[in-house]
Amino acid sequence: MRILVVDDEPLARTELSYLIKKSSVLNKQTVKLYEAEDIKEAQGTLLKYKIDLLFLDISLNEENGFELADELKQLSYSPMIVFATAYDNYAVKAFDVGALDYVLKPFEQERVDQALQKAVKVLNSQNNNSVQVQKSGSDILSIELEDRNVVIKKLEVIAATVNNGVLTIETSKQKYETRKTLAWLKERLTEPCFLQVHRNAIVNIEDIKEVQPWFNHTLMLIMNNNSRVQVGRSYRKELNQKLGL
Repeated sequence: MRILVVDDEPLARTELSYLIKKSSVLNKQTVKLYEAEDIKEAQGTLLKYKIDLLFLDISLNEENGFELADELKQLSYSPMIVFATAYDNYAVKAFDVGALDYVLKPFEQERVDQALQKAVKVLNSQNNNSVQVQKSGSDILSIELEDRNVVIKKLEVIAATVNNGVLTIETSKQKYETRKTLAWLKERLTEPCFLQVHRNAIVNIEDIKEVQPWFNHTLMLIMNNNSRVQVGRSYRKELNQKLGL
């Protein structure tokens, strides 16, 4: 389990990290613990590693932890969030944005353990669901729209991108918008032709028409349906290997 502690107070980060490491709940888990003092540093860690659990303070100098929680909707996966703060008046808002738990300062081992127990339970459930999806081996994809479900063949998918929490799945003939996450789609598109090229995008490499240089040493993909998909710098190496560039 990868855990990120975000707090602008060094002593609070140290205390919470100590209680996490000490917790008996994680005895059977391989834990990697990261720390960040502000949103920018947290963003860098979230982009570099697939964080499973985020302990997030609400008051971060001039920043607000809810800003980072909102940005997580743009990721290809959804880390669990535990708000760890000195303020108890944000609890309702915290759970409105999907927080797993809400832990107050000063931190206590028992409350930290309870939050970790919830996270372990969710993580185990997700892993079991992932195994079941892989075993199903279906070549079709069911997409839940606002008013109906549509069923398409997986290999018809040309590209999928996330913008403002909306996942857009493109085929040669149609675009489908759903509230599902990119992580949900990635679990189902297990064929070798599908590759994540950005934290917000997956493409079918067999449908890439052109690869063009883009700003800041990134690339822009032109797909067979003429849609454009940007390649993130951290994903460029794997794309180059797949395409033999």
